[in-house]
Amino acid sequence: MSPKTPLKALAYTAIDLEATGLDPTRDRPVALGAVRLVGGRLGAELELLLDPGRPVGREAQALHGLSREALKGKPTLKEALPPFLAFLQGTVLLAHQAHVDLAFLPALKRFPLLDTYLLARFLLPLPGADPRLEALAERFGIPLLRRHTALGDARLVAEVFRHLLPLLEGAGVRTLEAGEFFGFPSLLSGEPPALSVVAKTPVKVLSFPQEAFQRLLMYPEVARFFGQGLVQRVQLRRVPEPSLFAPVGSLVQRPPALIPASATVEEAARRMREEGISSLLVEASPLGILTDRDLRNRVLAEGRPPTTPVAEVMTAPLFTLPVETPIYEALAAMVERGIHHLPLTEGEKVVGVVTHTDILLNQAQSPLLLLRRIERLELERYSPEVASLVESLFHRGLGGVEIGRVVASLNDALIRRLVKEAEAALGPPPVVYAFMVFGSEGRREQALLTDQDNALAVAEEGHEAYFQTLAEHVVGGLIRAGIPECKGGYMATRWRKTLRAWQDTFRHWMEAPEPQALLDTQIFFDFRSAAGSLSLKPLEEAVLEGSQKGVFRYHLAQASLAFRPPLGLFGRVRTEEGFIDLKRHALAPIVALARLYALMAGSLAKGTVERLKAAAEGGTLSQEGAERLEEAFRFFFALRLKHQLTALRQGKEVDNRVLWSALTPGERRRALEGFRAIAEMQESTASRFQLR
Repeated sequence: MSPKTPLKALAYTAIDLEATGLDPTRDRPVALGAVRLVGGRLGAELELLLDPGRPVGREAQALHGLSREALKGKPTLKEALPPFLAFLQGTVLLAHQAHVDLAFLPALKRFPLLDTYLLARFLLPLPGADPRLEALAERFGIPLLRRHTALGDARLVAEVFRHLLPLLEGAGVRTLEAGEFFGFPSLLSGEPPALSVVAKTPVKVLSFPQEAFQRLLMYPEVARFFGQGLVQRVQLRRVPEPSLFAPVGSLVQRPPALIPASATVEEAARRMREEGISSLLVEASPLGILTDRDLRNRVLAEGRPPTTPVAEVMTAPLFTLPVETPIYEALAAMVERGIHHLPLTEGEKVVGVVTHTDILLNQAQSPLLLLRRIERLELERYSPEVASLVESLFHRGLGGVEIGRVVASLNDALIRRLVKEAEAALGPPPVVYAFMVFGSEGRREQALLTDQDNALAVAEEGHEAYFQTLAEHVVGGLIRAGIPECKGGYMATRWRKTLRAWQDTFRHWMEAPEPQALLDTQIFFDFRSAAGSLSLKPLEEAVLEGSQKGVFRYHLAQASLAFRPPLGLFGRVRTEEGFIDLKRHALAPIVALARLYALMAGSLAKGTVERLKAAAEGGTLSQEGAERLEEAFRFFFALRLKHQLTALRQGKEVDNRVLWSALTPGERRRALEGFRAIAEMQESTASRFQLR
């Protein structure tokens, strides 16, 4: 591809896929479609149906019409991917909302790509622009044929791009040639580079230092020019895979070692020593795993004989991830579950095991390293260590929401340590219990340490002194670790009830939602257990039951309108002495909307992103509405984290207020889009629940 080739002269391939569901971490493609576009004409086509090796979700099947039975015997993704990628060679890919295709098929990242959804958002005049595929088809007079099939939608994407291309060229975008700029989106947004530029012939490059570039942006004409620059408008990209984003399968060193379930632990230990490995997969039903840690903790420490069958001490069933899972997701999952060995699958088959050591060698600074040290770490060192880790992950390109998951898992490990210390001092607990966390920690959205939100649920009454002392030890330990006490008093030292009493309290809040009760539900309904063995399923059932009642939904909807985005007349941003409170005016309303619509869909998901996906899947939110809110949530979360890390570095107080004028032009534009997405969803909610 010559650097002077006009866009209209390039060869394109429009692509689309259908899957078993919406979650790329669990679901699998069932159909791939591709259509060539050359010289403005549609040409060769390719359609592949795939056996996903798992059930097809009900909603997905209703959409694309492909059932598990109809797909049996079709090629697997592993078999179909090589011919599909070969069909794409030498062309620029076209996709609508390409992040979905890239999430399911990371191999597509090696190709240059144009996203017709993003192109439409930038090229079509506002107001009134609707970048959805159906809306674009209607706008350009394109018939909707075989909608929601991979090939039908690929044809539609190609036709839409044919109509967008003249608009693209009319905006002055033809190709990247002499005199063009690149690299500036990172300076505008503060995010890691998403573009790699390779010179095919000798070239002279002039570089602008960041300080000089920022000074130039003070001139409105310059800011406008770069704010509408080529790379941001076109999203033509060739993305290298940084270490955090590479597939975790790239770390696999060898096939997994297997041992029969009837083998003895002595035989297993000898096998590990001979092969220089730290785990064996156990051929049992279901498949299990035996690690060197199991041999220490479950055999030696418990005095079991060498003749003990491995089936008695193995871990089963296995927690696995697909080989194509990004390393950062695998890392978060391992920290979340406190595991040191992660089996990886292709289809239904385990093809390898990665260990915490494999990931530590791949990462200069890893959450797993801190996780291993939590048991021995001085409590006063915890907060600085977490802040250092967060900064490292952020600057290596990991998203704020993903960082929040990692930090929440580390906090859980700290709580488990403190609980274990309390039990060692007090003796075994008289009854089972759960140490619950709420709020941002309950949602796993606490990237930097804020105050505590926790409580205790116990199986039965009558053990007040024991659990009061345990609560004081844990809460006090968290304070020493840099997690301050809650100003509102939402801590286990004050909030401690039997599970039945918690059920009654939750039902009371839902049946008679007074202002204080509504405030409590906003915090407590994001609960989960961080330590202890008491099941909280009865509480979850109570929440689900209450959320189906109209009166409680009405009050939840009312609560979701409590904090509004700071938009004034003509959609301009209103500041408070020049500042915007990102928690109050951006994150809190999205969290509340996600909670409302996920509960309406019957979902018990806790994280905001997971709730938005559940709401879209359950039909209580439109796909577009959920995606816009998710995009806004991710942006505001990362923006707040960037601001807080800067404050930490400068020794300032960490807060949620950012100076609007200090944001880059790109950040201000994205913030405006996010505020509008919130405002539109709140307006829709107000109308839906008649909250005028």
